[in-house]
Amino acid sequence: MPYDESVPPTQRRRPLLAAALAAVCLTAVGCGAGDDGGGAQARPRQGGSGTSAAPPPASPSQSAPAPGKTSASPSPSAKSSKSTGGRAGGPLSGKTVVIDPGHNPNNYLHTREINRQVDIGTGHKECDTTGTSTNSGYAESRFTLDVSHRVRTLLRAQGANVVLTQDDDRPYGPCVDERARIGNEAGADAVVSVHADGSAVGNRGFHVILPGLVRGGEADTSKIVEPSRDLGTRIAGLFVRDTGSAPSNYVGGNSGLDIRKDLGGLNLSTVPKVFIECGNMRDPKDAALLTSEGWRQKAAQGIADGISSYLNG
Repeated sequence: MPYDESVPPTQRRRPLLAAALAAVCLTAVGCGAGDDGGGAQARPRQGGSGTSAAPPPASPSQSAPAPGKTSASPSPSAKSSKSTGGRAGGPLSGKTVVIDPGHNPNNYLHTREINRQVDIGTGHKECDTTGTSTNSGYAESRFTLDVSHRVRTLLRAQGANVVLTQDDDRPYGPCVDERARIGNEAGADAVVSVHADGSAVGNRGFHVILPGLVRGGEADTSKIVEPSRDLGTRIAGLFVRDTGSAPSNYVGGNSGLDIRKDLGGLNLSTVPKVFIECGNMRDPKDAALLTSEGWRQKAAQGIADGISSYLNG
């Protein structure tokens, strides 16, 4: 995957992430050494940064179809997104969180539609992409929905109002510009886009993508760069704690953080937003984690805990 900006210097990391990464080193989880080396570039994918080959549909035992699936046409705005209120009186009552499950299980059936170019403020990119898959055929789009459902449940239990940008309830998409617009129109306090990477064997670990400073066309991230960094740093630190996974050994200099200016979902956001690549689906060891229901629950816990930490200050 091409990355156009390096991770911030180590001395600028938040204490929470630094402490969590130190704990990883002490327990010999990895701390960037990697079991199989690393350093290979990921193939282009997700968020309009490139179109990957259509993954085979996940097997029934791997899939987690959303309830109430329909064949409705793509929704034009956040008003028709899936929104569910949380427990009254919880610590996140009054907060709105948008969870953005990357890609769509049916994107591969609509290549013409998802290849349509959309304005991302600084240029044009594909509407959406198919995402990647494990070698056994577990699609990234199924993974992202499963983890997003788990995050939603955890956040609702704390009182948050949770909006999903898609719930396998539309034939494709939404496009990356609409994904940003859903968060903006919801007035979200935080937005997290859930993904898994498709890189070379030996490239392992997670990383959180932060918005870079972008001003151009409809894009202006000047007001969200710092709060998004806070959100992303908290998610990275708590993802380490809850999953035991090490930060990426091929992106972000072992920090678990990366900055990008080429993703429409970040460029067009007016509310704090980050992406998380939970692991590399093309590495067998990471794939074993990503296809484990127990690990996916831990991943959801790490994301939810990071969001809660950010919202609670």
